Amino acid sequence: MVGQRPTRAERLDRLPFTRVHGRLLVGSGTGWALDAMDVGLISFVMAALAAQWDLGSTQLSWIGSIGFVGMALGASLGGLLADRIGRRQVFAVTLLIYGVATGASALAGSVAVLLVLRFVVGLGLGAELPVASTLVSEFAPARIRGRVVVILEAFWAVGWTLAALIGYVVVPASDSGWRWALALGTVPAAYALVVRLGLPESVRFLERRGRHEEAEAVVRRFEKAADIEAVPSQPIPAVQPPPPTALWDKRFRLRTGALWAVWFCVNFSYYGAFIWLPTLLVASGFSLVKSFEYTLLITLAQLPGYAVAAFLIERWGRRPTLAVFLAGSAVAAGVFGTANGAAGVLAAGMALSFFNLGAWGALYAVTPEIYPTALRGTGSGWAAGFGRIASILAPLSVPPLKAAGGNVAVFTTFAAAFVVAAVCALALPELRGRALEE
Repeated sequence: MVGQRPTRAERLDRLPFTRVHGRLLVGSGTGWALDAMDVGLISFVMAALAAQWDLGSTQLSWIGSIGFVGMALGASLGGLLADRIGRRQVFAVTLLIYGVATGASALAGSVAVLLVLRFVVGLGLGAELPVASTLVSEFAPARIRGRVVVILEAFWAVGWTLAALIGYVVVPASDSGWRWALALGTVPAAYALVVRLGLPESVRFLERRGRHEEAEAVVRRFEKAADIEAVPSQPIPAVQPPPPTALWDKRFRLRTGALWAVWFCVNFSYYGAFIWLPTLLVASGFSLVKSFEYTLLITLAQLPGYAVAAFLIERWGRRPTLAVFLAGSAVAAGVFGTANGAAGVLAAGMALSFFNLGAWGALYAVTPEIYPTALRGTGSGWAAGFGRIASILAPLSVPPLKAAGGNVAVFTTFAAAFVVAAVCALALPELRGRALEE
């Protein structure tokens, strides 16, 4: 508007992607990759412990699920805290919790101790993911915001691939291999904590809390990196974050319901399939080492899935990209349930990995966009927290589903959940290229 000063958010939106954006993306993505590595490692740990500790399916299910109990609570609390004390502070605390508990998990001598520590690990991991996507989305220029958040989510594939490599090389090497695998998670956590402390706090959060001098300093840092001269900004009034019940106000009711349904169904299918994947392959007749090798190859297909989603999300838009990748996931899951032989298992598994992780990228891109700044962390965190309920139920559901109808019953159920998610995705608002709502 002629004669009106731009807001600080508008000044950020006009910027090109700079090295400061890159540091923010890599710093956030490093923690994201660590989260994926930890979650991915537990699937290999389960397969090893099944043999070493002679564990039954119920015990294995709880080892797979207990971390998600912590993640459900962590995501909800993390989102609330992010809207009240800031995005960056929550980052640091979650990484500290994650690092300490992961190291302690490597020393566990019983199932009970391992369950307690995995719950604490989940608290840290669950709080971190929605906060990371919120922070990155609040700095990314509007015209490429979706693509940047999908790239952030692609760090998940890096972490899961590292988990598959560690699972393939380290876990089978000795009876203590699973302990060394978990211990490796503490090494990069220390580095990531240092990186995170150097990240900027969200300008939108600082303004809403009345910390205008800090917000201005952060904007000027980004403008300096782009060699753009700073201009006076239109002030944004400070506001207190609304209660979580605001997510169900008339204005947000439809999008919240649709978003929670998508998060629930995607979590159920993804974690049900991938947490149990090495164990299911062993049960299908493959050796432990061969099942880990196939899991590694299937995991590598996540990377092109993210790349295609990052390209399409700014071409097609958020809603069609998410719906198409969810539909592709449904087809791939159905095919995987009936796959025979190594070639069939690999092809169907790689297709499932490609479409499922592309859908995850689109989901993380759209989630922070649909709420205003004062409610963005809470909205993202509660959607993720509700989804984690499904990630708790999914590993527990695999043994009875397999007993009832084998892999066909397991993956047909996952395919049906993907179909529900694809339909609900069509009810989400399309916000491609638009500034984040204040």
